Amino acid sequence: QTLSEIAGMGGGGGGNRQETRARLLPERRVDVPGFCSPGAFQRSPYLSARGNFANVFLGSTEEGYKAYHADKYDEDKNPNGIINFGTSENKLCFDLMSKRLTQTDMNLMEPPLLQYPDWKGHMFLREEVARFLTYYCKAPAPLKAENVIVLNGCGSLFSALATVLCDPGEAVLIATPFYGGITQSVFLYGNVKLVYAYLDSKITGTSTRPFQLTVEKLEKALQDARAEGVTVRALILLNPQNPLGDIYSLSELRDYLEFAKRHELHVIVDEIYMLSVFDESATFYSVLGMDRLPDPQRTHVMWGITKDFAVSGIRFGTLYTENQDVANAVASLCYFHGVCGPVQHKVAQLLRDRGESVAAYWINQVYLRANRARLKAAHTYVTDELKTLGVPFLNRSAGFFVWIDFRKYLRTGTFEEEMLLWRRFLDNKVLLSCGKAFECSEPGWFRIIFADKTHRLQLGMQRIRKVLEEREQEILAEEKEQPCQSEQDGKADSTDEVIFVSHHQEPTCAGSSSLGDLIGLLQQQMRSSDWLQKNTAEQFA
Repeated sequence: QTLSEIAGMGGGGGGNRQETRARLLPERRVDVPGFCSPGAFQRSPYLSARGNFANVFLGSTEEGYKAYHADKYDEDKNPNGIINFGTSENKLCFDLMSKRLTQTDMNLMEPPLLQYPDWKGHMFLREEVARFLTYYCKAPAPLKAENVIVLNGCGSLFSALATVLCDPGEAVLIATPFYGGITQSVFLYGNVKLVYAYLDSKITGTSTRPFQLTVEKLEKALQDARAEGVTVRALILLNPQNPLGDIYSLSELRDYLEFAKRHELHVIVDEIYMLSVFDESATFYSVLGMDRLPDPQRTHVMWGITKDFAVSGIRFGTLYTENQDVANAVASLCYFHGVCGPVQHKVAQLLRDRGESVAAYWINQVYLRANRARLKAAHTYVTDELKTLGVPFLNRSAGFFVWIDFRKYLRTGTFEEEMLLWRRFLDNKVLLSCGKAFECSEPGWFRIIFADKTHRLQLGMQRIRKVLEEREQEILAEEKEQPCQSEQDGKADSTDEVIFVSHHQEPTCAGSSSLGDLIGLLQQQMRSSDWLQKNTAEQFA
């Protein structure tokens, strides 16, 4: 029904088009994807309602991606091209991966690899995946190959799971901000909606950090959806979280799973960044490593090599579920999302390189060690640049991204102004991802990808600095012409979880600047002191 009504907004939609649009796109927790533009919709007579909707399912993510591929930066051939800080790819380990993937053991060609496989994947690969996940997820007992399914990427897995767990028009619960590609995966094929549990930067209630997911927020979103008559079938958890970089503790994971069990919700856990935790002080906990799952028949875990092994061009994702009904239903869709035989062999060989033996030396002692060191160095470079600019950001230790607070560069604090800032970055040949693409509830947050080579990071940050400095001057000029408003609600959250730098505060009124500078100075001195390190909560306990 949603698709048909939106399709009706095109040419020939009649006099009720604006009324229909207003009914479909209110500020609600249950919404059609926010990055469509129904007002500019032109219906094609050659497409179905679903086809027309897919045709306009575009936004800043797709627009920026197309612009980048049309004008891609190249140090020699196109030095003025666009630098891509928007697509979550690891570009730090091509040397390691290209060498490993071209070794002789990778190049096998036998008849079974050129024939139709079991749609769940070749058994030799599923066995290797089970052993790999048992080892790296620290599973309390060996995981079983019969519970493993192989598809061509986690996007296909989201699509397949949404299709087999939900009927058209039903919904899946997810916390915002979240990786926007999930919307496309669950909606375009299965017409499954997303229900949003909105997180924000303010620390209130039981929260102890910005954008913290709590059971209370999940409960509220679920009850609001049910009050609107929406049936919610599942909960999606991203761990580590994209774009925030949060890693959930064991107690948090247990709380989320218990919440889902109380409401008989399936839980889809995406752990695709589990090996991309680059700080030794941070610990990742997999759902598969828990001693007891509250509801094993409704818990489904996803992982893939795209992120952790820096090979986004190789489409490979895997699902682990103990529910054989779900496994068989997803397997029936694997006909459309299969992985070719030669690639299945290469992935099996790659995953076999684990553990502590000489034969399994490469992953732990070569690849992961180098990858984490390179991620940490790149993250340090970008965050140091942000500190120099006085830009707040979430300081996390997982994934390829930093969640950045550019709210002080928005004069009116609207999503329209956020989009203008995003386009301005793009005009200056650097592609970022704006908060709206992640359904963030607060305008002004952006995600930047740091997993790139030093020369591109340096040039990209120079271009970002240029835009921000120009924008700051424009805001100062505007404030001279207009009286400064004293309320800067939410733009200076004084928490250790967000890094603020005192010497580059946002434009404020003269009366409040001295207090803001003092608070910023105290925060900076606390962080630069070793008192907090020497006097930890654990030592006090």
